[in-house]
Amino acid sequence: MVLSFRQVAIAASLLTVGGGAGLVANHYLVNRGQGQPFQVQLAPPSSVSVAANGRNNENFISSAVDRAGPAVVRINAVRRVSSNVPEALRNPVFKRFFGDQLPAPEDRVERGTGSGFLLTADGRLLTNAHVVDGTDTVEVTLKDGRTFEGRVVGSDPVTDVAAVKIDANQLPTVTLGNSKSILPGQWAIAIGNPLGLDNTVTAGIISAIGRSSREVGVSDKRVSFIQTDAAINPGNSGGPLLNDRGEVIGINTAIRADAQGLGFAIPIETAQRVAEQLFTKGSVDHPYLGIQMIDLSAAIRDELNKELDGKTQVTEEQGVFIARVAENSPAAQGGLKPGDIVQKINGAPVKTSSDVQAQVEGSRIGTPLGIEVKRGRKTETLQVRPGAFPKRSN
Repeated sequence: MVLSFRQVAIAASLLTVGGGAGLVANHYLVNRGQGQPFQVQLAPPSSVSVAANGRNNENFISSAVDRAGPAVVRINAVRRVSSNVPEALRNPVFKRFFGDQLPAPEDRVERGTGSGFLLTADGRLLTNAHVVDGTDTVEVTLKDGRTFEGRVVGSDPVTDVAAVKIDANQLPTVTLGNSKSILPGQWAIAIGNPLGLDNTVTAGIISAIGRSSREVGVSDKRVSFIQTDAAINPGNSGGPLLNDRGEVIGINTAIRADAQGLGFAIPIETAQRVAEQLFTKGSVDHPYLGIQMIDLSAAIRDELNKELDGKTQVTEEQGVFIARVAENSPAAQGGLKPGDIVQKINGAPVKTSSDVQAQVEGSRIGTPLGIEVKRGRKTETLQVRPGAFPKRSN
């Protein structure tokens, strides 16, 4: 079955990549590094802050900031950009008229500022990939005023997470919380360096969880975002989102420019998983299938059936409709076809493309996934081996 552009456009999302758009439009290259596995301080799930006397702690925000604030850093990144003479002007015809008067190439310096936070006392820290994009080293400034040169160990554009190392010891560190236990309405605290205003604290609530990359407007990423109304501005990129106990539950990474109070953070579990690979091997492998999906509903089913115009009809109102299968992809090799409706993965029901993406992201490259699909009137289970998402060419 071949679908039209209109069909594919209906609520479609491509299961190949996913992550966060940045607050500061810095674009840099990265330096791949090697490192050893590291340990960070973990904390139990969050609860409402209560003072020793059993009353609610009215100063819980300042207490949370006291715990995490010293480990939040400012990151200044610099890159040189060459302004080359257009190739067309190098044509001998132009030289006949201009001689040696063609403009000489000029270099310009672009600067960007973001935030980050220290994971370990020996100087391993996290930030956004877009903050350090295009540079091998950055300037890292601690809250106490000390400044270090930071080496970009690795960067992952798929999740917008980057790992940086500074040479120091006995540094303050954050405590990592548990974003899987958070609920809309709970407190959210952001610390960062917006617009050059260091150590700025804003607070709000968790507005929503599990926002897909498509919903946020960054469909080239693979992240299930935390949404918050805590004020986030350019320069907050890479800074921590805290719960009421001062534990890091996310990395602030995106805002909606056309709205107020719509900020988005990468869940800390995603960031930690990526960081472990970046610090050990300098890069990240993401499992992928290579399918384009549509979340089914009664309205979407009816629209698809109109487009199919008498061909095989869609009867399901739930599930994930496969609109396209990339050629030579793991999905194609595993037997998935356009028109299949994904109902379960490894026995777990899936209702949305985000459910499928989460199952695939949590899988292992090369390890078969049992994908149950409805194909016409039959139900089949296919064994599909996720592949490594193709690296972008520089």
